[in-house]
Amino acid sequence: MTRPGAMWHNWARSASVRPQRMEFPRSVGAVARAVAAAREQGLSVKAVGAGHSFTGIAVAPGVLLDLTDLTGLVRVDRERGRATFLAGTRLHQIPKLLAPYGLAMENLGDIDRQSISGAISTGTHGTGVRFGGLATQVVGASLIVGDGEMLQVTEHENPDLLPAVALGLGALGVLVEVTIQCVPAFQLHAVERPEPLDDVREHLHRRAEEADHFEFYWFPHTDKAMTKTNTRLPESAPRAPLGVLGAWVDDTVVGGVLHKAACGVAKAVPQTVPTIARTSVTLWGDREFTDASHRVFATSRSVRFREMEYALPVESALPAFDRLRALIDERGWAISFPLEVRFAAADDRWLSTAHGRDSAYIAVHRYWREDPSEYFEAVEQIMLSYGGRPHWGKMHTLDAPQLRDLYPRFDDFLALRERLDPDRLFGNRYLSRVLGE
Repeated sequence: MTRPGAMWHNWARSASVRPQRMEFPRSVGAVARAVAAAREQGLSVKAVGAGHSFTGIAVAPGVLLDLTDLTGLVRVDRERGRATFLAGTRLHQIPKLLAPYGLAMENLGDIDRQSISGAISTGTHGTGVRFGGLATQVVGASLIVGDGEMLQVTEHENPDLLPAVALGLGALGVLVEVTIQCVPAFQLHAVERPEPLDDVREHLHRRAEEADHFEFYWFPHTDKAMTKTNTRLPESAPRAPLGVLGAWVDDTVVGGVLHKAACGVAKAVPQTVPTIARTSVTLWGDREFTDASHRVFATSRSVRFREMEYALPVESALPAFDRLRALIDERGWAISFPLEVRFAAADDRWLSTAHGRDSAYIAVHRYWREDPSEYFEAVEQIMLSYGGRPHWGKMHTLDAPQLRDLYPRFDDFLALRERLDPDRLFGNRYLSRVLGE
């Protein structure tokens, strides 16, 4: 289906565009035809998933391909535990599709609204020192490249391209199918609780090493950390999910309605932020439950925000975090959103933020109606001083010359881009900044 371009904006309302044309392909062939038509007409073309990137990475001024209808399970290799999905399939749809086969994705982030193609293309990750980002689960992909032809990347066809294609920023072509290496379905035992921040800091690396999945949040203006520790259990383990009422109170009332109201108050009256932060620590978390992995990994995010996240060498997590805490105090900022600290294993994806090094991630947020510029710019300088790499889908100011110094395979990626899309059919302003023209 095709229609004249309407205004498109991302979830965070930090990027928008009125494309010349919007198309809603329902098949791989329809994507190929749309790319060929855009090329003939001299228009750029970009695929859009759920719009959960905070940057302009998906902005499509020419032809916008909305992949909402390109969803579903294509095939399952039961023997090898591999599943192939159409590129627009949302992460929250995947558990139901895999359930009949007793499979699950190995790890997930804390939001599951993204499309599988958008999530891997921007470097989405979860937490766990022994687990890589979502792109490391990719073992095959199919994409429509600049000449309108299909490029297959598997262990038998073009296997050398997988580390680039699995995390390609949308710069190499339009992903139409993605093959994921799954694992047997499993449960997670979750423990979420407030703890003294100093205790968490003192034992941070030990706790991250000992747990399957560990992370913490810190509300500025408090001395507490909200910790989340998830332990992997077999599917057959006894299940003890959150009660319907309790989950609704925690996630919808406290995490949604009350938090949104608090952010509104904080914006109008900044001096209330410390009190709100201390109250939030007493209301959030402090629960224990066991449930299917995807129900534990992902949480509901109904309060709109903007985010910056940097990946650091894991040994730099505490020094960077401490400098960030000091910065907030020195500047006297009223920060109503928590900071988040997570971990990931090193991997071989060329543009992965964890390429070649075990990584710690520090994320900062601002309510979407607040200007994040001063805060994010200062945070960015701290992250860069520790060799930080910015998340491709979250706000940052770096350009190609700066990023080249952070990624050993950066020029290899550019060479592949030149080969697959020499005319920059899949380019936009964001990609011009981070990859060069």
